[in-house]
Amino acid sequence: MLRCRGRARTQGGAAVVDFVLVVVVLVPLVLGVLQVSLVLLVRNTLTAAASDGARYAATVGRGPSDGVARTRDQIAGALAARFADDVSARVVSVDGAPTVVVTVRASVPALGLGGPGVDLEVAGHAVQELQP
Repeated sequence: MLRCRGRARTQGGAAVVDFVLVVVVLVPLVLGVLQVSLVLLVRNTLTAAASDGARYAATVGRGPSDGVARTRDQIAGALAARFADDVSARVVSVDGAPTVVVTVRASVPALGLGGPGVDLEVAGHAVQELQP
C-alpha cells in the first residue's frame, strides 16, 4: 500500500506537462488555420468587388472611374475601407474587344491585428458594352 501512495505522488505533475506539450502543438495550428481563413475571406471579397466594379464600368455610359468608385464602395461595405486604398481600372483590348480591368491591391495583416501580412492582387474583367 505504501508503494502505491509513493507512485501517485510522482505522477502529480504529469498532467501539466502533457497539457503544455499539447498546447504547444495546437495553438500554432489553430492560429494558422485562422490566418488562412482570413486571407481567403479577404481575397474572395476583393475578387467579387473587382468583378462587380468591372461589370459596372463596362456598361454603356460608364467609365473606369465609375468602376473604381463602385469597387471601393463594395469593399468598404463588406470589409474595411483600408482594403480599398489601391484600386485602379483601365480599358484594354482582349482579342479585339475592349475590356475593362479593375485591379485591387491590398495587404492582409497577420490575424487582422497588424504587423507583416500577406499581399494580395486581384482583378476583375468585363467586356465593355458598345452603343448600337
